[in-house]
Amino acid sequence: MRIIDAGESKVFMSTRDTLIRSYMAGAVLALAAAFAVTITVKTGEPLLGAVLFPVGFCMLHLLGFDLLTGVFTLVPLAWLDKRPGVTIGSMLRNWGLVFLGNFAGALTVAVFMAIYFTYGFDIPPDAVGQAIGKIGEGRTVGYSDHGAAGMLTLFIRGVMCNWMVSTGVVGAMMSDSLPGKVIAMWMPIMVFFYLGFEHSIVNMFLFPSGLLLGGNFTIGDYLLWNEIPTVIGNLVGGLMFVGLVIYATHGKTAPFRPRPKGLVSVDERLPVQSNA
Repeated sequence: MRIIDAGESKVFMSTRDTLIRSYMAGAVLALAAAFAVTITVKTGEPLLGAVLFPVGFCMLHLLGFDLLTGVFTLVPLAWLDKRPGVTIGSMLRNWGLVFLGNFAGALTVAVFMAIYFTYGFDIPPDAVGQAIGKIGEGRTVGYSDHGAAGMLTLFIRGVMCNWMVSTGVVGAMMSDSLPGKVIAMWMPIMVFFYLGFEHSIVNMFLFPSGLLLGGNFTIGDYLLWNEIPTVIGNLVGGLMFVGLVIYATHGKTAPFRPRPKGLVSVDERLPVQSNA
């Protein structure tokens, strides 16, 4: 099964390749987020930003780069399938390396875009930069204002995000054509972005850049009231609602075979002569 093979291959990828691919994935997705926010601010139409945001996801996936949200879904399936050499330790190693690479790539773009929006911090941020700062406030302090209810909402948004994102990852594997892969990825990614679900790697760009652009929140706010709960929610959403579901109904479900005529024994491999 393709998704199990993909998960296995990621476990055995070298440290160098894992970090390079995850770094580029974080950077490309961050650029797509900046692109979508820019479109939304300049046109006043959030739907248009959501419609065009998936271009980044499609690019990174087609280039073979890795997002944490994707490996959360794929790698555990190789472990469940008992692939040789796939252990809990190797799975955690992969997740840790991809997290570091994604964060480094997203942070690089956050710094670059902060410089871009402010002419090297020589002037106040423009309208797009101010909007990014407000996003950071709303999705940290905005949650904390509601206490436990805010934390629950944040977690559920993380779950639903990777439900959609991982659907796009698996959907792309269903097609061998480039248009088919793009269409399969585009639809669920557009849904997640427009509905404002929480994606841990997108947030690795939005919140550091928000801090650089004057957002009224702290690094502690970002970690406690966004990144950490979002990562956990992304893990639960991708694994439970996509990976395990697909594995249970496709990876481990044998095709139905009608009982051959004349077989009356419990062991259907041994035909028994009828006495009739």
